[in-house]
Amino acid sequence: MNSINEFKKYKEENKKISVVTCYDYTSATIINETDVDCVLVGDSAAMVMHGFETTVNANVEMMCYHIASVARGLKNKFIIADLPFLQHRKGVDKLVESVDQLMKCGANAVKIEGAGSNVKLIEHVVNSGVPVMGHLGLTPQSIHQFGGYKVQGKNGDEKKLIEAAKDLENAGCFALVLELVPSDVAKKITDEITIPTIGIGAGVHTSGQVLVFQDMLGLNSGFEPKFLRKYLNGFEVIRDAVNKYDSDVKNKNFPSNEESY
Repeated sequence: MNSINEFKKYKEENKKISVVTCYDYTSATIINETDVDCVLVGDSAAMVMHGFETTVNANVEMMCYHIASVARGLKNKFIIADLPFLQHRKGVDKLVESVDQLMKCGANAVKIEGAGSNVKLIEHVVNSGVPVMGHLGLTPQSIHQFGGYKVQGKNGDEKKLIEAAKDLENAGCFALVLELVPSDVAKKITDEITIPTIGIGAGVHTSGQVLVFQDMLGLNSGFEPKFLRKYLNGFEVIRDAVNKYDSDVKNKNFPSNEESY
């Protein structure tokens, strides 16, 4: 994908959209050679790359650092960047300044969590010429308000989610992430709006899926949510490779004559 126009086209053609997160140059050069449609530089970088407990610790400076690193490694993928915690609640001027920084670092679009009173702010960003992806369901920046990583859209909240999705579409969002939402609710939302939905823990009926790059490669051995499919046991593979290097060094098997000048 090279533009937001392709997102709607994919949905119209019933073609699924694949998204992965990316935070660094080396991973970006690998993803650049794959068939994945687009990349999210998520504020999950605060957790995955910096070891924080939540995404709340991400700020614009951190995001710009990762966006620029990814942009240098990606040549043909659409880059979406998360607007960090509370940057859209510090006044319109601060919002625009933050979005401006993310775009100039290399993002092609920004993702803003939530609806409600955020809808007018999102509309302002869209009218300023910036593509915006919405995000509903579990919005990680509000994790303390939710009281944990819990499935959203149950117990009569389905109607609220559908209305929020329509509000975000009307505000000009080109796509919408649905996180930890029951599959049947995600299907209803997907069917009732014209923009594509990107699911994570939202079942198979969304317009596409997103996973954290390190999670799908199995690099976090202790992370086992129901929605995650691991395509590699990367933790063990890398650990064993490092231990083999350590053994070769200590047993004088590395470097060999062929690897010496």
